[in-house]
This record gives sequence, structure tokens and C-alpha cells, in this order.
Amino acid sequence: MLELFNPQKSITALQTKGPNRWDWALLPIVLAMLAAFAFAAMQMSRPFVVGEILDISLDPSYLPYYLLRTILRMFTALAFSLLFSLVFAAVAVKYAAAEKLMIPMLDILQSVPILGFQAIAIAPFIALFSGDLLGVECAAIFAIFTSQAWNMAFSLYQSMRNVPSELNEAARIFRLSSWQRFWRLELPFAMPGLLWNMMMSMSGGWFFLVAAEAISVAGQDIKLPGIGSYIAVAIEAKNGMAIAYAIMAMLAGIILYDQLFFRPLLAWADKFRFEESQGDTAQQSWLLDWMRNSVWFRAWTQKLWRLMAKALSWFSISYDGTSEKARATGRSPLWGKLWDVFLVVAAVAAAYRLIVFVHSDVGWAEVGHVIWLGLITLCRVMILIGLASLVWVPVSVWIGLRPQYSQRVQAVAQFLAAFPVNLMFPIVVFAMVSWNLNANIWLSPLMVFGTQWYILFNVVSGAASIPNELRLAADNLGLKGWLKWKRVYLPAVFPSYITGAITASGGSWNASIVAEYVTWGKTTLVADGLGSYIKQMTEAGDFHRIALGIGVMCIFVMLLNRFFWRKLYLLAEDRSR
Repeated sequence: MLELFNPQKSITALQTKGPNRWDWALLPIVLAMLAAFAFAAMQMSRPFVVGEILDISLDPSYLPYYLLRTILRMFTALAFSLLFSLVFAAVAVKYAAAEKLMIPMLDILQSVPILGFQAIAIAPFIALFSGDLLGVECAAIFAIFTSQAWNMAFSLYQSMRNVPSELNEAARIFRLSSWQRFWRLELPFAMPGLLWNMMMSMSGGWFFLVAAEAISVAGQDIKLPGIGSYIAVAIEAKNGMAIAYAIMAMLAGIILYDQLFFRPLLAWADKFRFEESQGDTAQQSWLLDWMRNSVWFRAWTQKLWRLMAKALSWFSISYDGTSEKARATGRSPLWGKLWDVFLVVAAVAAAYRLIVFVHSDVGWAEVGHVIWLGLITLCRVMILIGLASLVWVPVSVWIGLRPQYSQRVQAVAQFLAAFPVNLMFPIVVFAMVSWNLNANIWLSPLMVFGTQWYILFNVVSGAASIPNELRLAADNLGLKGWLKWKRVYLPAVFPSYITGAITASGGSWNASIVAEYVTWGKTTLVADGLGSYIKQMTEAGDFHRIALGIGVMCIFVMLLNRFFWRKLYLLAEDRSR
């Protein structure tokens, strides 16, 4: 009887059966993808010196090539973001001492603008790959990574912290080690939400693509072949037709990787949903259906899973005979106190260095001015997040409960989330100049244009994960209207909403650099705020004031997360349990 479940025998049977029509249908798709990415990868490494001009043509015939280079950078960054998220979430959840440092650090990282990361990373990467274009490519990939990783890491951390108590109890009964718990319980439980946030992170990479690919270093402008550089050149040339071509190329690229990558993954991850019956919420993917019918692909994936299971078993840690709670309480409290002392000393030392920097390099009057600008941006962020929540939470719940609609809007939502705000500059500048509008008011919506979708994606994921049994129970109890929303839907999606709102808030601070300082050709519109201050200091090359602006932004985001979002997050964690 056990032989029926022998993987090796299944693989042998599949191999002897031979290829079928699904294999021949998949073969050109796989070969085309491999050939395209191999070609793009070879173009990333060639002789290059700083100061050399890389021509970016606005001829639309170059757009497929630029799109290929951009998508390769984004998927490379996504792979590193996923690896970072797995390590970060696993360590933060397992070790309370590390969590005290890592979560505030994540708040800081997601609030640092992409310009700040570029200023730090470009020179080391160029020095590491001296005389080669690969150094600049790595700097661009790192910049895209910084727009993807923090959202994914926080989503995975939040999901792992909210594993249902009955599943934790089952893991203790089956005596799973920490390593086994991660791979067999926590990661599978978090998989649907993680995939939705991977889609959102890809869109976040598009949003900051112009800043990532059009790099300024040592007084030299480097524009890597890609959609972001194409958009930057089109904006400089005030070429509206080129902007339209770029929008069409983006839409084509998003549809392609949605159908060939994200849609199959979402359909595959549907089996990880936490409920006893699947109900009517299953995702569908034509490509996944082809893969499941393919003899070659099934044999290859079975071999891959066996190799992965064998590799993961090498790192498995045996169960030590005690529960997690007993192991946690068994640790010496002395180490915890020493760690707390170390964190306090590090915080005091950082504060001292900050005071010295302010006193000697920028002056206290400048600090007061920057704090006032930060308060203006804070008001914009909170008002816009509140308005976006009122609109998108009910819409997202409605979409998440209806998979037939969620699959239809999936690519559309990705496109809207990926739409770089720079592409709206022509319309914004024309409208504001023509009607003499106030920049402090009418530039504000640009801050949330690309970040409100964090709320949409997270709440859709949370609504789609509501167990079908719970929905049926609510119907049997006769819950309707606002009572059903109050007792079932809103509590169920509240943890997902907090995750989306936190990342949307952090992303809005980052987006303020683009939204508060708008240029189209020689026309510039500036709104008062911290983002426009950092942008102006960056153009002026005043590194002390750049550091001051970024530091104040980090402080605002940390305080907001600590005293507002963190309270709501703990409430969501308590309610979900």
C-alpha cells in the first residue's frame, strides 16, 4: 500500500509515459523565457567607466528591450527581498531579544527614501565592480530591493505572529522543532499573504523605477537601459507620446508576469488556506493547469521537492522534549537584561552623535524648520491614509470574498500600483498652471497614489483567507448589513489592514520626495514639506541637510509606528487570537 506514495516510482512512471501535448505547449514558453533572461543578463556586464554616456532612445522599437532589462532587475531584487524576508521574519518571531532591535530597524529602513540608499550604495558597488557596468546594475537592483523588501518582511512577520492557537497546539503535539515549525506550519500559513505582498512589492519597484535606473553619482548622470530611464528622458524632453508608449509597455509587462508568474503561484498557494473546505474561493491559472497536466514538468517538480526536502532535513534540529513556552522561560534573564542595557547605551550614543552633528554642521534653527516641514508632511500622510482606508477597505473585502472578481482586477490593481507618479506630471503641471491651483493642497494626492494599493492588496488577501466555515456560520446566524461587517468581516481583515496601513504610511513618506517636488521640462511645482526639502537638498548636493532631512523623516516614522500603528497592531494581534 505504501508503494502507491513512492515518489521515485511516480517519477519513473511519468518518465516512461513520455511527453504529451501539454509538454509541447509549455516547451516554447519555458525556452523563450530562459533565452530572454539569459540575453538580458549578458547585457548587464560589459566595460563601463563613470562619465560614459549610455544612450537612451525614445524610439518605441527599443521598448521591448528596455522592458526586458527592467523586469530582470525587478525579479532579481524580488529574489533577494524574499530571502531577506524569510530570514528577518524567522529571527524576529523566534527571538524576543532580536525582535526589540529588528522591528524598530525595519521602521527606520522603510522610512529612508530611495535617494538615501542610493547615496550610500552607489559608490561601493561601482568600486566593487570597477570598470564594469555590473556595478551600476547592482546599485539599481539594490535601490529596487529597498522598495520591495520591507513590505514583504513585515507581512511575513505579521502572519507568523498570528498563527492560530489550534495550529500551534498541533505543532506542539507533533513535537516539531523550530526549523520544522517554520517550514511546515508558519511559512505555509503565511504563504497567501506573502504572495499578495510580493505582487505589491513588484508594483512598489515600478513606482520608484525612475529613481532606481536614472542614477546620479559624482556629478555624473547614469541612465541604465530600462523603462525608468526611458520615462526620465521623456520627461526631460516633454515628450507626451513617449510617456504614452511607456505606459503601454508597462501594462504589457505587468500582464505578462502576472499570467506567467503570480497567477500560477496564487493558484498553487490556495491549498495553504486555513479552512477545512475550499469553498468557492479557489484561484485559477491556465498555466498552472498546463503544468499539472505536463508529464515532464510533474516529474521535474517531484525531483525538485525531493531534493529540497532532503536539503532542509540536513538543517533540522531535533525536538528537545520541552514546549516552546518552557524553553523560553528556561533562558537566563541575565542575558535579556544585558541586551536591554546594550540597546539603551546604543540609543544614548546615537542621540549624542546626533546632537553633536546638529550643533556643529546644520544649526538648531534649521532643525526646527525641518521638524515643522515634517509636521506638514505628517498631516498629509495621516489624512490621505484615512481617506484611502475609507474607500479601499470595503472595496477590498468585497473583492476578496469574490475570487472571480479578484482574479479579474488582479492585473489592473498591479498596474495601478506600479504606475510611477512621474507619469502623471504632465497632467498635474498642466492642470495646476492652467487653473492656478495651490501646490500644498493639490500635490498631496500624489503621495498616496502609489501607496494606497498596499491597503488594497493586504485587505484582499485577508478577506480571501476568511474560512468558508466562518462565512457560512455568519449566514446561518442571520447576520446582515453593518452587523455582519462589524462582527465578521472587519475583525477578520483587521490584522491584514494594519499591515497594509503601516506599509502604506511608510511608503507615503518615501513618496513625498516625488510628490512634493514635481518637474515637467523646465516647469517646477514645489509644496512645503519634508519630501520637497530632501529633494531640493539632493539637487543642491548639501549632504549635511540631506542627512538631517532623512534623519527627521526616520524619527517621525518611528514615533508614528511606535505610538499609533504599533498599538493598533497589538490590538489586531490580540483580537485575531
